[in-house]
Amino acid sequence: MQNPFLSRRGFTALACAVAVSAPALSFAQAKAPAGYPAGGRVTIVVPFAPGGATDIVARMVADELGKRWGTPVIVENRAGAGGGIGTEYVARAKPDGTTLLLGTQTALAVNPTLLKKVGYNVDKDFAPITELADTPLVLLASNKSGAKSVPELIAALKAKPDALSYGTSGNGTSQHLTTLMLLNRIGARAVHVPYKGSSQSVVDLAGNQIDLQFDNMTTALAFAKNGQAHALAVTSQSRTPLQPDLPTLAESGVPGFEAVTWLGLLAPAGTPAAVISWLNTEVVAVLGTPSVTSRLAAQGFTPRPMAPHAFRKFIQDETGKFAELIKSNNISID
Repeated sequence: MQNPFLSRRGFTALACAVAVSAPALSFAQAKAPAGYPAGGRVTIVVPFAPGGATDIVARMVADELGKRWGTPVIVENRAGAGGGIGTEYVARAKPDGTTLLLGTQTALAVNPTLLKKVGYNVDKDFAPITELADTPLVLLASNKSGAKSVPELIAALKAKPDALSYGTSGNGTSQHLTTLMLLNRIGARAVHVPYKGSSQSVVDLAGNQIDLQFDNMTTALAFAKNGQAHALAVTSQSRTPLQPDLPTLAESGVPGFEAVTWLGLLAPAGTPAAVISWLNTEVVAVLGTPSVTSRLAAQGFTPRPMAPHAFRKFIQDETGKFAELIKSNNISID
């Protein structure tokens, strides 16, 4: 039976069907709700510093929406507290649809269980618009580990419990939880070595200080290309166009495994339903344009548009999945 932690969203059929070939339109042509946007512009808040994957995706969407609407769509970075500061800021913003959140898996589905206190309630404080995109991680093994395939790594992990170590960018991060998913699934143990960021942990992996690590596509593939580590598999259900020869974990001895990092767009709770519906239609259209699809693919992302109610259900399911994983592994952050 498929591991419940690793099952893919069972409701993708609910994703909204929107024609994505519509030409660029102004607000008036697109028939936006009357009076929207108040103040003449829309802001997308990114709860992390500029330059990261979350920021890049936000700016892609903002640029395309601005072109369609002929009005500014601003990206504002409010970093801190693992995404909590920016997320809480939008939760408290005026619910008129002019302040939106580029929500992350960690802030929306992990932190509410992982942290003792968060300044927002995802169900009560937000009106989901749509998921935007998701991206897999890549499983890396150090040269010292001797593992050049997933079966070889699994054999090494099982042969000597707690003899191998894995790096992450900290407790409760996607790297940490994904590694625990894998270890739980294969019935193995390894020593967790948390870092303050994945950039240092992957350097230590290349230096044979730790044995394995999950990392983002671009970083992992760069280290593998340089011969500093072995890229063993991706965590998505299907292979990635960025590295089509790299197998999935599911086809490498861990059937059904999937663990992706996702991003979505949300508004403050109380935003008029007509605004949410219109924003969903517009953003889904943007995600279907060839330019955005190709730009996302270059970053290792796949568009995942869906209806607002489907996105809410998805967040709830993800929260339950991570809550069980966090509690069963006694993960905590003070």
